[in-house]
Amino acid sequence: MKLDSERPDFAVQLRRRNLDITSKYYAQEPSQKFVASSWVKLLQLPNPFSFEEALLLCQVAEDEWLAWIPDHGEAVLHTRQFSY
Repeated sequence: MKLDSERPDFAVQLRRRNLDITSKYYAQEPSQKFVASSWVKLLQLPNPFSFEEALLLCQVAEDEWLAWIPDHGEAVLHTRQFSY
Protein backbone atom coordinates (compact mmCIF):
# COMPACT_ATOMS: atom_id res chain seq x y z
CA MET A 1 0.00 0.00 0.00
CA LYS A 2 1.35 3.39 -0.98
CA LEU A 3 0.69 6.52 1.09
CA ASP A 4 -0.63 9.37 -1.00
CA SER A 5 0.56 12.57 0.70
CA GLU A 6 -1.08 14.83 -1.91
CA ARG A 7 -4.61 13.81 -0.98
CA PRO A 8 -5.97 15.58 2.11
CA ASP A 9 -6.91 13.21 4.90
CA PHE A 10 -10.42 13.45 6.31
CA ALA A 11 -9.24 13.07 9.94
CA VAL A 12 -6.73 15.90 9.55
CA GLN A 13 -9.39 18.20 8.09
CA LEU A 14 -11.78 17.39 10.92
CA ARG A 15 -9.13 18.09 13.53
CA ARG A 16 -8.32 21.46 11.95
CA ARG A 17 -11.98 22.37 12.00
CA ASN A 18 -12.21 21.54 15.73
CA LEU A 19 -9.19 23.72 16.46
CA ASP A 20 -10.88 26.62 14.72
CA ILE A 21 -13.98 26.17 16.89
CA THR A 22 -11.80 26.06 20.00
CA SER A 23 -10.04 29.28 19.08
CA LYS A 24 -13.41 30.99 18.57
CA TYR A 25 -14.56 29.77 21.99
CA TYR A 26 -11.50 31.25 23.70
CA ALA A 27 -11.93 34.48 21.79
CA GLN A 28 -15.43 34.85 23.27
CA GLU A 29 -14.51 33.94 26.86
CA PRO A 30 -13.12 37.36 27.92
CA SER A 31 -16.37 39.02 26.83
CA GLN A 32 -18.02 37.83 30.06
CA LYS A 33 -19.14 41.01 31.79
CA PHE A 34 -19.00 41.50 35.52
CA VAL A 35 -21.08 44.18 37.20
CA ALA A 36 -20.19 46.41 40.13
CA SER A 37 -22.09 45.76 43.39
CA SER A 38 -22.38 42.04 42.65
CA TRP A 39 -21.06 39.18 44.76
CA VAL A 40 -18.65 36.73 43.15
CA LYS A 41 -17.14 33.46 44.33
CA LEU A 42 -13.39 33.58 44.94
CA LEU A 43 -11.39 30.83 43.27
CA GLN A 44 -8.25 31.78 45.22
CA LEU A 45 -8.51 33.01 48.80
CA PRO A 46 -6.22 35.91 49.76
CA ASN A 47 -5.71 34.31 53.19
CA PRO A 48 -7.04 31.17 54.91
CA PHE A 49 -9.38 33.17 57.17
CA SER A 50 -11.03 35.35 54.52
CA PHE A 51 -14.58 34.95 53.26
CA GLU A 52 -15.12 32.85 50.10
CA GLU A 53 -17.03 35.60 48.31
CA ALA A 54 -16.19 39.16 47.34
CA LEU A 55 -18.22 42.26 46.52
CA LEU A 56 -17.10 43.91 43.29
CA LEU A 57 -16.68 47.65 43.82
CA CYS A 58 -15.35 49.00 40.53
CA GLN A 59 -13.35 47.93 37.50
CA VAL A 60 -9.76 49.20 37.53
CA ALA A 61 -8.54 47.60 34.27
CA GLU A 62 -9.96 45.44 31.50
CA ASP A 63 -9.33 42.28 33.52
CA GLU A 64 -9.02 43.62 37.09
CA TRP A 65 -11.58 44.66 39.69
CA LEU A 66 -11.39 46.35 43.06
CA ALA A 67 -13.32 44.16 45.48
CA TRP A 68 -14.17 44.05 49.17
CA ILE A 69 -13.63 40.68 50.83
CA PRO A 70 -15.17 40.16 54.30
CA ASP A 71 -12.54 39.32 56.94
CA HIS A 72 -9.82 40.62 54.60
CA GLY A 73 -10.61 44.08 53.25
CA GLU A 74 -10.16 45.60 49.81
CA ALA A 75 -8.15 43.83 47.13
CA VAL A 76 -7.52 44.11 43.41
CA LEU A 77 -8.61 40.85 41.79
CA HIS A 78 -7.87 39.51 38.34
CA THR A 79 -10.93 38.09 36.56
CA ARG A 80 -9.32 34.63 36.67
CA GLN A 81 -9.52 34.73 40.48
CA PHE A 82 -13.32 34.78 40.70
CA SER A 83 -16.51 33.66 39.00
CA TYR A 84 -20.27 34.16 39.30
